[in-house]
Amino acid sequence: MTVLSRPELWWRVAIVACGYTGFQMDQHRFAYYTNQSNLIVLGYFGATIYWMLKRGTTAPAAPRLRGPVTLWIVITCLISHFVLNHGDNPLPGLIHGDPATELTNRSLFLMHYAVPIMVLLDWLLFGPRRVSPWRDLPLWLIYPFGYGITSIFRAILFPEVPDRYPYFFFSPEGKGYLGVALWMVALLALFALLGAALLALDRLLAALPRRTATATPATPGPTGEHGRTGAVDGKAGPVTGPRSGSPSPTARG
Repeated sequence: MTVLSRPELWWRVAIVACGYTGFQMDQHRFAYYTNQSNLIVLGYFGATIYWMLKRGTTAPAAPRLRGPVTLWIVITCLISHFVLNHGDNPLPGLIHGDPATELTNRSLFLMHYAVPIMVLLDWLLFGPRRVSPWRDLPLWLIYPFGYGITSIFRAILFPEVPDRYPYFFFSPEGKGYLGVALWMVALLALFALLGAALLALDRLLAALPRRTATATPATPGPTGEHGRTGAVDGKAGPVTGPRSGSPSPTARG
């Protein structure tokens, strides 16, 4: 079975297509975690598609990065839906009397819901498994924590910048910086639990009986070798990428 016939490839193509469409449907400011996390997804899965086609394998590029990329985009969905949108149903906003508002809502739906859910399903449905050790979990939190810190200092150093506080929990208004710090600690703890859940699910799925291998091996070269670097047969190669996060569907992000 060639890589072109594997569902992993076309699922990842769909992820990139959804993310790209979301960006093209509206304007998006880089200050928002939504946009940054979706850009990371586009970059990672775009590179993965290239790797899969080049090497003829379903194993993703830099497989240890797949876990944090999944966590970061799932954060986008959960914060948007539960913290910013209070659990409201986003579907009614997809049909709106104002075409511009409707386009914005559809764009944000793709970036807040479609892309995160598709990336999460990629984590659950496809291998390789047990690539990320538990000791990687603190590293997964560096980007969300760094985003929060830089957003706060950006607001302090550049008070006139547009979207000074991308999210209300970064603003000291009404709660002071102690309140901001408490929000940061609570969110970081939540993200740690989410990351632990992803790792636990990965190990649970790895322990289940499987009828087929989790990844198609790379096509052998003339000498019958797969090469010296990268991920082969679903096993982890070296991490080559950086260790690198959402407003409501009616808000711009």
